[in-house]
Amino acid sequence: MTVSAFIEHLKAQPFYKGQITHVHHLPARRAWYGELEKPLPEQLQAALNESGVERLYVHQAQAINAVRQGENVIVATSTASGKTLIYNLPVLESILADWRARALYLFPTKALAQDQLRALGELTHGALRRIRYATYDGDTPKEDRPRRRKECAIILTNPDMLHLGILPNHTLWSHFFRNLHYVVIDEAHTYRGVFGSQVACVLRRLRRVCRSYGAHPQFILCSATIANPGEHAARLTGLPATVIDEDGSPQGARQFVLWNPPFVDRARTMRRSANSEAAYLLAEMARQGVRNITFTRARRVAELILLYARRELEKDAPDLAERIRSYRAGYLPEERREIERQLFHGELLGVTATNALELGIDVGSLDATVLVGYPGTIASLWQQAGRAGRGVREALSILIGLNGPLDQHFMRHPEDLFGRPHEHALIDPGNVHLLEMHLPCAAHEMPLDSRDEALFGPGFEEAMVKLEERGVLEYRYDRWFNVGSRYPAQEVSLRSTSGSSVLLVDESRGGQVIEEIESASALARVHPGAIYLHQGESYLVRNLDLNRGIAYLRPVEVNYYTQPREINDVRVVRSLRGRAFPTTNAYFGPVHVTQQVIGYTRRQQFTETVLSVEDLDLPPESFNTMALWFDVPNQIAQRVSDERLDFAGGLHAVEHAAIAMLPLFAMCDRMDIGGLSTPAHPDTGRAQIFIYDAFPGGIGIAEKGFELLGELWRTTLQTIEECPCEAGCPSCIQSPKCGNNNEPLDKAAAVVILRALLGND
Repeated sequence: MTVSAFIEHLKAQPFYKGQITHVHHLPARRAWYGELEKPLPEQLQAALNESGVERLYVHQAQAINAVRQGENVIVATSTASGKTLIYNLPVLESILADWRARALYLFPTKALAQDQLRALGELTHGALRRIRYATYDGDTPKEDRPRRRKECAIILTNPDMLHLGILPNHTLWSHFFRNLHYVVIDEAHTYRGVFGSQVACVLRRLRRVCRSYGAHPQFILCSATIANPGEHAARLTGLPATVIDEDGSPQGARQFVLWNPPFVDRARTMRRSANSEAAYLLAEMARQGVRNITFTRARRVAELILLYARRELEKDAPDLAERIRSYRAGYLPEERREIERQLFHGELLGVTATNALELGIDVGSLDATVLVGYPGTIASLWQQAGRAGRGVREALSILIGLNGPLDQHFMRHPEDLFGRPHEHALIDPGNVHLLEMHLPCAAHEMPLDSRDEALFGPGFEEAMVKLEERGVLEYRYDRWFNVGSRYPAQEVSLRSTSGSSVLLVDESRGGQVIEEIESASALARVHPGAIYLHQGESYLVRNLDLNRGIAYLRPVEVNYYTQPREINDVRVVRSLRGRAFPTTNAYFGPVHVTQQVIGYTRRQQFTETVLSVEDLDLPPESFNTMALWFDVPNQIAQRVSDERLDFAGGLHAVEHAAIAMLPLFAMCDRMDIGGLSTPAHPDTGRAQIFIYDAFPGGIGIAEKGFELLGELWRTTLQTIEECPCEAGCPSCIQSPKCGNNNEPLDKAAAVVILRALLGND
């Protein structure tokens, strides 16, 4: 069955109610080849030919030529465009020329490292079989580690292991670091936000350690297509990089379907669950032999879609029910490898997956991808869609719209989805809060000195002063020594901004620790009454002891999930930058935020029905971060009043919708941003709306919003005006985390305010 025929087949199914709002056709693309400036060594060329590669695509040739000239390189091309060869060929060439040469490969996940280990094996099984390489991560047996450190020319690991296990023990790696020629950073676009900013600090620590051994390795970065590859590479590594973004790989034709669940109420405020739609699609694809991956953003959803799809199949095709599975973080390594193997060899017809399979893991040739909700960035959208139809095969991709404003914007404006430039990857390695965490780690690795200010950037001096005042670092003999923790890296999680953590213990198993999370997110994630998912299982949080850092959980079988409700207060520290618009003024600078979880909502799985709203009495949390804010002048307030609308409700609605739309411009999640709206802010006495980074110190999201504020207003207005609801709904102005129960909200007032800000009225 062709892709077009399958789309028509879907329209004939009982569950089809006109969900297809748009079908975008992407034509096939022919290969575009390039030439190396000098040939590869004979052994390497023979190995390449044996692997089935006869010619290099233009981006491969351009990148390898640049690497050979000693340049750092970032390659930003599509999924399955052959980026692996771009780093494997120069690395293997250097090892053939000098047997002492070493290379460090960094991957964001252990699964991806295992997949690239297999790719190295395929390239080196013949004449290059004497070259040693291995993974080195938390799964590596301790007895194997000394041999791998000593003998392997290529080490495949992840940033967490580099931070926690390798750099603090660099003396054990002295031979490796002394001869380190290349550092490879795969899937570089995933290093954004807090995680990316922390990895940038780790890479500066790596460069510092290498420098002490007389090594200055080249960096080779591979990324999905993003708006700022050169800037991102420079911020991530601290070094300039040549950008290669002319994609010469062939691509099969693709049909991209936008699928919007039907309304289930007359007021047109609530749609059928996107998860139910995904289950129907997964089951029908299995019946028709369409091999696919269904991507979700949460592991509980991956499990539930699988459960419902299997129930569908058991009605008329029970033999197919076991040929679909789920794939997510939390499975044992051997379980993940088995699922990958079954998918690669066609034993499975489909999997439901979180973004663990979004990255470059090779799972063979698939026919289709289903995306349950916009994945947050254009880069992730194409990364996930590109898992099907690799090479020249025709493929089908289906994006199922969620109820949120951003998803519904794309359902109504497909040209924005398929024609919009890619977002900027945002990181801030100079964040003082993060430097206070990483500089003690660097000092533990070797004492800091004045040269390190150039390496760590302008936040270095302020962070050092604070660390000295706290007695963490001590200055003597023109250097700073770590006198705090004996092993500071153990106290720093790369995926959080707080050094402390909360242990999650299972009361039904005698208090066994099942997981550890950062304390900064504990009140929102494991408050009393919360449903917490661990490896697909639901746990009810019975108690949270913040003083001891322990949350007590018990496994339960429930048909609902919970969402925290928060209130906040924002106080201006100072304005660093200002912008004058024709109708108002906008500002950017540091603010002091106080947030408090005041309750939670219980929502039924799949139907999203609110079962209850519960109150909590929890302590507030405070932190400094970066924000944008803008005035809403008195004449606009008067115009809202003249039309007998609610001014406070309009401000609140604009705040919610603008926060929801900001991820359209910056690579972030709606939950990475906070906001506040007020008719009279206590610091200024003016009506203002604030949008801030929900991380201490900020990571660049609000700053990008400040730079693109006019575009953000226009898109927010368009989203609110075009929503078919009458008074506001989750698709336009309602927020899932609003602590005020989405009150007051006034959709009409929001339209008046935004039109006035844009000078449209």
